[in-house]
Amino acid sequence: MCGIIGYIGDQASAPIIIKGLKRLEYRGYDSAGIAVLKDGGLQLIRREGKLSNLEAALNLKEMTATLGIGHTRWATHGAPSEVNAHPHLDCTQKIAVVHNGIIENFHQLRHELSGRGHDLRSQTDTEVIAHLIEEAFTGDLYQAVKDALTHIEGSFALAVISSDSPDMLVGARKDSPLIIGVSPKAFFVASDIPAILDYTREIVLLENGEIARLSPQGYLIEQLDGTPVSRKSMTIDWDISAAEKGGFEDFMLKEIHEQPAAVRETLRGRIDENGRVGRVGLDDLGLDDDELRSLKKITIVACGTSLHAGMLAKQVIERWARLPVEVDCSSEFRYRDPILDEGTLVVAITQSGETADTLAGVRIAAELGAKVLAVTNVVGSTITRESDGVLYTFAGPEIGVAATKTLMAQMTALNLFGLLLAQARGRSNHEFAATVAELQRIPEKIASILENTAVLEDWAKTYHQVTDLLFLGRGFSYPMAMEGALKLKEISYIHAEGYPAGEMKHGPIALINPGLPIVVLAPKDSVYEKIVSNIHEAKARGATILAIATVGDKDILSQVEGVFYIPETLETLTPLLSVVPMQLLAYYIAKLRDCNVDQPRNLAKSVTVE
Repeated sequence: MCGIIGYIGDQASAPIIIKGLKRLEYRGYDSAGIAVLKDGGLQLIRREGKLSNLEAALNLKEMTATLGIGHTRWATHGAPSEVNAHPHLDCTQKIAVVHNGIIENFHQLRHELSGRGHDLRSQTDTEVIAHLIEEAFTGDLYQAVKDALTHIEGSFALAVISSDSPDMLVGARKDSPLIIGVSPKAFFVASDIPAILDYTREIVLLENGEIARLSPQGYLIEQLDGTPVSRKSMTIDWDISAAEKGGFEDFMLKEIHEQPAAVRETLRGRIDENGRVGRVGLDDLGLDDDELRSLKKITIVACGTSLHAGMLAKQVIERWARLPVEVDCSSEFRYRDPILDEGTLVVAITQSGETADTLAGVRIAAELGAKVLAVTNVVGSTITRESDGVLYTFAGPEIGVAATKTLMAQMTALNLFGLLLAQARGRSNHEFAATVAELQRIPEKIASILENTAVLEDWAKTYHQVTDLLFLGRGFSYPMAMEGALKLKEISYIHAEGYPAGEMKHGPIALINPGLPIVVLAPKDSVYEKIVSNIHEAKARGATILAIATVGDKDILSQVEGVFYIPETLETLTPLLSVVPMQLLAYYIAKLRDCNVDQPRNLAKSVTVE
């Protein structure tokens, strides 16, 4: 996820673009850049780091051009650096492009362009777009962009300018958001509404597969195949704060709703047309098939929510690849003198890539001769530089402290890794193919959960004043019971425990008193009958049972006080669905308790100290 903005009108573009980028900095903040017309050419200024670094490098009084584009970056290809920052130029330095999205076939395009003599200077996927436009340009920038996009596979929202077309701004989108802003004497393109609310509240939404040509006189929208598009503008009455959150009340709720996109982007380009996990999308993995086959053991290290993703990864890897997996919380791993050697792969999971305890574990693993694979959401973070390979998640920046969409992206990526291990080790079977197909259906199933939350809101109204709450699960649901309890603790400050349901009778069942609410994960899976028995044990001691069950399960209704249904899916993928209602339940309870869900007390987004 990145933020882009373009302006064409009757005022100096640079101050407008910088102000717009400030409104978009929540979409990316590892580098930023701007390109405007100057003296018949393009003036390009880019800086690594926060937007303030770029702003300090600009002399806005001298930047009077009325056409320009800008970008604030969340890296997906190429580490954060000035050379990888947007905008990107072509060989002639006359065409500038800013882009949000992922170009799936950029390796192939880069190779082909280099073979034709193009000088590509960055490690980004975006730069190939500028060179494709250069090749297609014969005087008409708009047509050149249309022609260039026929070669691109993946997602994009982009804005393009050229010094040879000083009265034209081009925008296009596919699977990444882009809007047009309309005012009497100026027009904008932007990733999101906040970027332009200081200048206009009249917007036009671009749809998938559409391209727009903007000039000081107006705009034109077409489908990429040339079919004209007529669409009315809409007037925005949100304030800036609400607009930054996409109309949601909090970043956490917005990010919960971004989970379908997080799954899609993490899968994008990683499954080939034959339904196999492809190497192209896992090019930073750092392990070839021979190395994957030679592994004797995997050790997973992580903290907090990432640890729960690791607990799930243990189960899917052992099931599919038949390879033993240990899971350790990083803060313990670093002090327990672990047994590691060259036959061990240490998988270190950290959203930020800067978690101090996990980094310490990575350094111990390297000292002991183990290979290290980092699973992270942040390109160029410390862990990516200290590991042998990287498995990136593509959730985009997460503003809320409590992890939601980043967990979803981690679970998706780790499922892919488990499938790749099985593939390399010759253990692919019918379940493998079914899992690959079902993974691609998960986004729409998450979306269906997000559309029907009334039951969860009712539960929150009933139980938001309790002092204790229990979450139970078995098998693949056990790590999600742990996650459900963690989310509730983090943002509502209610004491909660996640527990393997079968272990309750070994002591903790003594804590059950009449009316204690227990959320039980009871999907129709291989341990369904066992979890039903655990429900009876808890009910016999007076507990109130709230079940998360598979749609169509009518039998559960007579055995519990409340049911929230999730779509049917494969047993191994159930956690990607069952975690969503627990995130929402924690959110609704916290809001009723008047808690700050985006910035819970005593917590930080990235724990960079021991």
